Amino acid sequence: MKVARIYDFNDIRIEEMPIPEVGRREALVKVKACGICSGDVTAWYIKQKAPIVIGHEPAGIISAVGSEVEGFSVGDRVFVHHHAPCFICKHCRRGYYSMCKTWKASHIYPGGVAEYFLVPEINLRNDTLKLPASVSFEAASLIEPTACSIKALKRAGIKGGERVLQIGLGIMGQLNVVLARYYGAKQVIAADLRDDRCELAKKLGADTAINTAKTELRKAVEDITDGELADVVIVGPPKVEVMKLGIDCAGKGSCVVFFMGSAPGELLEVEPHHLYFNEITLVSSYSCGPYDTREALELISQKVIPADKLITDRFSIEETPQAFAKMASLNTLKAIIVF
Repeated sequence: MKVARIYDFNDIRIEEMPIPEVGRREALVKVKACGICSGDVTAWYIKQKAPIVIGHEPAGIISAVGSEVEGFSVGDRVFVHHHAPCFICKHCRRGYYSMCKTWKASHIYPGGVAEYFLVPEINLRNDTLKLPASVSFEAASLIEPTACSIKALKRAGIKGGERVLQIGLGIMGQLNVVLARYYGAKQVIAADLRDDRCELAKKLGADTAINTAKTELRKAVEDITDGELADVVIVGPPKVEVMKLGIDCAGKGSCVVFFMGSAPGELLEVEPHHLYFNEITLVSSYSCGPYDTREALELISQKVIPADKLITDRFSIEETPQAFAKMASLNTLKAIIVF
């Protein structure tokens, strides 16, 4: 079978390897679609994982099951999360599934941008979802990123009635805009350096979109909110200076969510006095868990997540380097590999 393996940020090779053999409690999935993640095209993040077969947003059809597998059959249309928790460790009991040792150790083999991948027992049991007929494989490739957004909004404690500021309007920022509106935000403010992404955010539910290449963000948010600033700030870009800007746009009693981490070794300077006396909470949100993927599938099936507006480019597996390059250049919103 063909796989797309990354060796360095600009070195992706289409290789051949044997189709994995299926164990007694495992399943083999024939891939139909897999997204290219924003993390995949973040240089420092992917370099620490390479060499690796890229892709962790897959959907496909089960082509073989082990002799002891229950609940899944050949022909089932599925989404498979590349990580799955144990549900019994202290981190799982507290709801921090991405901190679970089993979650971190589990993975589909060899990866999502492959003609086939093997689903280990833990992933099959704890985070493999059957797709309703109404959900296409392309739409299902958005389950994992949508689940990451769902987790972030939950970590922010959004209950409805908040003023939400989303900084960065790539695919994840756009998903956050949709979900902020869905969860009942009073006002959704979007910000990015590009006019086209600002315009899309308004179509997806933002009340206001600010081009930060032309307008000073803090002043604009202050004007829009009558001086109160934002109740929830979600910072998308993995840059310290944008994180500081997010804190600067946060009002009293607010929550600032770091949606992606900065590169290792980078330091963020904050003023504890300002955070303390304004009761500003800083929250990080990494990946997602099995309850998030289930909610994501439900929202996609209900068309809350408009897959047709979010998936912008489709490539074959042979074209994976071009898909990667286009995502890295920010010249597309969401590229997926289709089979």
